[in-house]
Amino acid sequence: MKKLLIIVLIFTTSLIKSQEKIFEKEALKISKKIEQITKEQKDSLRLKVLHIDKLLKNKELSSKEATNLKNKAAEYHARRIEELVNKEEIQLQKLVQEKVDGKLVLSLKEPLTNSDEDNVFTFGSKFINFTITEGDLEERNRKRELRWESRKKNQRTTTTQFIFAMGVNNLLNENNLSSLNNSEYQFWRSRFYELGFSWKTRFTKAPSNLYFKYGFSFLWNNLRLDDNRIHEKNNGTTEIVGFDSPLSESRLRHVQLNFPVHLEWDFSKHKVYKDGSVKDKTNESMRFGIGGFVGFKLGTRQYLEFRDANNIETEQLQYDNFNMNIFNYGLSSYIGYKATSFYVKYDLNPLFKNTETRNISMGIRFDFN
Repeated sequence: MKKLLIIVLIFTTSLIKSQEKIFEKEALKISKKIEQITKEQKDSLRLKVLHIDKLLKNKELSSKEATNLKNKAAEYHARRIEELVNKEEIQLQKLVQEKVDGKLVLSLKEPLTNSDEDNVFTFGSKFINFTITEGDLEERNRKRELRWESRKKNQRTTTTQFIFAMGVNNLLNENNLSSLNNSEYQFWRSRFYELGFSWKTRFTKAPSNLYFKYGFSFLWNNLRLDDNRIHEKNNGTTEIVGFDSPLSESRLRHVQLNFPVHLEWDFSKHKVYKDGSVKDKTNESMRFGIGGFVGFKLGTRQYLEFRDANNIETEQLQYDNFNMNIFNYGLSSYIGYKATSFYVKYDLNPLFKNTETRNISMGIRFDFN
């Protein structure tokens, strides 16, 4: 938007009389200064990130410390760009005000009225004035009304959202919620992450609060076992067994592609125009959605980290489906305000074959228009 403003100013001043060239030169200087500020700050940030990556590679920083330093550096340079560019914007505003205050004076015999200004074009140092007849005005207004009516009739009934969700995973035994009390998995460390897109369509042609929401998403589900145990296949079933060496990590990850479908009630207040027409607004108030999903697993693996008998730190990555059901389906629901909501989903089919264990997830969901 900033560059667009500068470009428009430079373009318009190029059509004014030759004595106004000073404005164009000053605006161009400010434009170049803004570009220089942005480039210098981005280059400085890039060098800092490279240095942090080098420290991380040399194990002088942990991954968490490196991420924190990168975030702080990005915040600092974003703030510096904003501060420095704001100063240049103030200079640009002063330049524009000076021009408005009298440096650009139309050399016409009679001053222009507001209506006359719409009918004047400049070409170099010459001014071209034309008149519009009453009939032309009526025709123009009629066409404008037709375009407006067309827009109202064809306003968007479908919007698109980017979805991000995160939270905790666990398993229920035999659909019993109380089984979470003696779960074999670490509750707060068994996490899930979800990324996807959705489309939100009104059920009616006129603005309403009820929507049909559908889309697709990728899920990364992690289950971390407690008490130094791992998952192991045994004759068509997956068992949880103890491990000989002390484990620092025992994590089972399965990645899914899901196709969620929801009914959503969005209680955002509609916009009412002066002529009585109404346009619906979304993601600006309370929202509630209920529905389900179907999908399939893209891959499963088990991560193990431990010290062996020789006290050597060892990492194992085991690729296998661990007797998981490939296809999955279930129920999901969310309730929230604006883009943020509390999110719950539950698999109706068992996670592992020949068992009655089902995955349940709870967390925070973001739907960005």
